Parts: sequence; C-alpha cells; structure tokens
Amino acid sequence: MSIFRRRTKGLDSSDSDLVIASLGGDRNAYGVIVSRYQSLLCSLAYSSVGDLSFSEDIAQEAFVEGWKKLDTLKEPAKLKAWLCGILRFKVSHFRRKEANQPVKGADELDESRVQESKELKTEDAVIRNEEQALLWRAIENVPDTYREPLILFYREDRSTKQVADDLDLSEEAVKQRLSRGRKLLQAEMTRFVESTLKKSKPGAAFTTSVLAVIFSIPPPAKAASLGTAAVKAGSWLKWANVLTVVATFSGVISTFFGLRASLDQSRTQQERNAVFRTVAILFLYPLAFVAILFACRQLALGYSEYAGQIAIASQLMVIGFAVSYTIATIRILAGLSALRAQQRELHPEAFRDEVDRVDSRAREYRSRTRLAGVPLFHFRFGMPEQNEAPIVAWVAGGGEKAFGLLFAWGGIAVAPISVGIVSFGLISIGVVGFGLFGVGTVAIGVIGFGAAAIAYKAYASLSALGWESAFSQGISIAKEGAIGAVSIAEQANNEKAFEIANLTAVGQSYLWILGAIAVLVIVPAAWHSTKVRQRMGKKGRKD
Repeated sequence: MSIFRRRTKGLDSSDSDLVIASLGGDRNAYGVIVSRYQSLLCSLAYSSVGDLSFSEDIAQEAFVEGWKKLDTLKEPAKLKAWLCGILRFKVSHFRRKEANQPVKGADELDESRVQESKELKTEDAVIRNEEQALLWRAIENVPDTYREPLILFYREDRSTKQVADDLDLSEEAVKQRLSRGRKLLQAEMTRFVESTLKKSKPGAAFTTSVLAVIFSIPPPAKAASLGTAAVKAGSWLKWANVLTVVATFSGVISTFFGLRASLDQSRTQQERNAVFRTVAILFLYPLAFVAILFACRQLALGYSEYAGQIAIASQLMVIGFAVSYTIATIRILAGLSALRAQQRELHPEAFRDEVDRVDSRAREYRSRTRLAGVPLFHFRFGMPEQNEAPIVAWVAGGGEKAFGLLFAWGGIAVAPISVGIVSFGLISIGVVGFGLFGVGTVAIGVIGFGAAAIAYKAYASLSALGWESAFSQGISIAKEGAIGAVSIAEQANNEKAFEIANLTAVGQSYLWILGAIAVLVIVPAAWHSTKVRQRMGKKGRKD
C-alpha cells in the first residue's frame, strides 16, 4: 500500500484544503475546522450573551449552519471571518428572541405579586450565596497579614486608625498592608477569572457534539468557487454527481425495456414465470449490490480506523459483482432460449400463429442494403431461439447477443457504441459496461461513470477505483488523486486532487454526456420494446 496512502486532514492542513475535503463529504475534515475555531466562536458568543451554556449552543448552531452552507463560501482562505459572520447573525437572532419574549399583563402581575415576592427572596438568597462563594474564592488565598485589614476596613467600614487600634498596629502599617492587600486581591481576582475562563473553554466534547449533528446532514450540493483555476474545478462537483447517478441507472433502464419486450414475446406460463425470475435476478441483484456499497461507505465513515480495509473489500466486491453478473446474464439468456425450445415441444398449440414460427419474417428485420458485405440494419423482435446465430450488422439490435460494427443493443451487446444488460465497446452503457468510455451500475474502462467505476479516470456515486484519479461521494482509491468521503491516494481531497480528476472538463461537457446517455439508452430500447409489442405481442398475432 505504499502508493496508496490515505491522507487524513489534520491540524496542519490549510483552511482551503479542509473546505475542499468537507465539500467532498469528509466530515472528519470539518471536525478539524470545528476544533480549530470552536474556542474563538464560543468566546465571541460568551462575550455577547454572558452565559456559557447559551454561548456554546449558539456556537454549535453556527458550525452546523456553516456545514449546510459551505458551498456558498466564495473564498475558503477567509473561512474564519465567514464563520464569525454566521455566529454574529446567530447572536443577533438570539438577542432579538430574548427581547421579544412576551411580557405578562398587569392583572397577572397583581395576582401573582405575593408569589413573586417569595420567589425574589429565594433568588436573592441564592445570589447572596453565590456572591459569598465568589468573594471567599477571591480573598482566601490572600495571606492573613493582608486579608484581616482588608475585611475590617471594607466590611466594618472602619477608618485606618480604627483598624490600627483593632490590630495593635501603627496607622502607617495598616495603610501599607491595605495597599499591598489590594494588589494581591487584584492579582488573585485576575488569576481566578483566567482560571475560570480556561476551564470553560470548549473541548473535544464540543467537536463531537457538532459532528453528531452534521452526521445526518448531507454535504453541500456543490463546491465553492475557490478562485484559482485548479480549485474552481470543485464547482463542478454537483454535475459529476448527477452524471454518476444517471450512469448508475442507465443499464437498469435498458434492462427494463428489454424485459418488458420479453413478456410480450412469452407464449406460455412457464416462459412468463422465467421472465419474472429474470426480472428478479437482473433487477434485484444490482439494487442489492448498490445497497451493500452504500453500507460499506457508511462503515468506512463510522469506523475510520478500518477505512482502508473496508475500501479494499469494497473494490473486491465490485470486481466480484462485475464478473458474476456477466456470467449470470449469459446463462440466463441461454436458459431462456433453451426454455423456448422446450416449450415448442411441450406446447405446440401456443406457437401456431404465423408470428411465432422460427422463420417468421415478423421475428426480425434485416436490411437489404449492405456495406462491406454486412447488413446496414439487423433487428430481432422474437424471444431467443436455441442455437440461433447472434445478430450482426452495422446497427444491430435486440436478441440474446448483438454485434454491431457501429452500434448495438441487446442482452449482450458488442460494438463501438453498445447498450445492453452487459455491454462491450468503445462507448458502452449497461448494468455492467466495459469500454473505453464505460457507463453503468458498474463501469469498467479508461473513463468510467457509475455507481461503481474501475477506470484510468473513475467517477462514481459510491465506489471509484482509478489509476490516475478517482471521484465519488463514497470510497475513492487512486494512485495519483482521489476525491471522496473516504479517499486513498497520493493527493486526496485537496486542490491538486481536483486538478488531477479534471472535474472542470466533466462539468463543461455534462450536458452532452447526459444527452448521449439518454439518446443511446432510452431511444433504442423504447423503440425496440414498442416494435416487439406491435409485431410479436397481441397486436401482431392472429386471434
């Protein structure tokens, strides 16, 4: 793990680095901010309201508000002044609230005069006791030689001559002792005030209480504009998040349309049951996988001492899901074609319609136009038949396997631009997408967007494993730069990591990427599903 060093934001980190890390979802980094400025904010609040308990409450509210609005901070270098501004607003609000407390009416005052009189006497007694305790604490450490003249002079309201007579001292000696006693008393009071204020200083418990509050509050939606070109990349965080979420569900959308088409092609109850089982496996398995990834993220945040081990385990789980889901998809699709062959033998009456014949023209469309001997278009609309050849064309769609020289969509899709349950290509979109540019629940390639991504540059909503860079709202691991709630890299959650991840370029092109995902996934899948319903469903069958 020499190249994968987890960088924890510590007390020596700059305010800018801590802000960036916090915007990436790192609550521990914000904890450092709280620890750094809690004494300042609590002291300013105490100076304004004069109550230790209220002052800490106000300071805590200011830090929580700071977490919620951290994305509005324009210049992280001025974090301290920004937090103080929030605090002053909170103090002003507190004062207005206190000033606007309802006053009891005159009638109520008259009726409760006796009761209030008793309460005032009780309060006076409490105050006197507190004053006496404070008085004795101030003078008890003054030596007797000086304390006795002070008490006699002030408490008994005596003159220096009377004090001298009482203590059998000369008047000059009394004056000297009173002067010295006043200085000692002043010094003792100063020490008392200093000691009391130091004891009231907020400690680790204050930081813990703030972190406990913000634990359930999501990080700000976007990063602040940080001034330099490198840090401005942080302002594109929200667009990277949008893209990773869309990528996460892109393969599921394609799967939905494909499975809906399968239901329209089903002819027996056994086939329909098989389709529902397929739905359960191909839908619920990715959802369970995403839920487990989210749990890993929460565990890594909650048990930071084990974050490295949890991060590695999550990456192994991502690889395991990609392999197992690909194998499961191939087997399930092959099982559907074998089931169709079996059902043709057991229930021939269910396949008497023209559209249900193996050689029916309604089952597929192949264009007469060819380019380099390959059909320009080849689409299949019927359920896969056993030992049926895969679809091959420049633009190929539907069926168990589709191979396109330009574009393909299907169960297993292979093409420069491919969309499928599992897809392979230069640009691939699927539940599992393998490609130069991979998009999916799991994306594997040079550039990957998904719930989990393994790529040279990986962008994910929950787990990103990259060679050069990794970005996610969960676990991010990379050799050079990583941004995430839990990040492991040479450069982690700092300005350099933003440069390496190149989020500025992602933000500038996010509309094009979103549009491409929508067109490539939804349009062909929806069109194919509609055509299947028209050609192979009830509308396409003879009753």
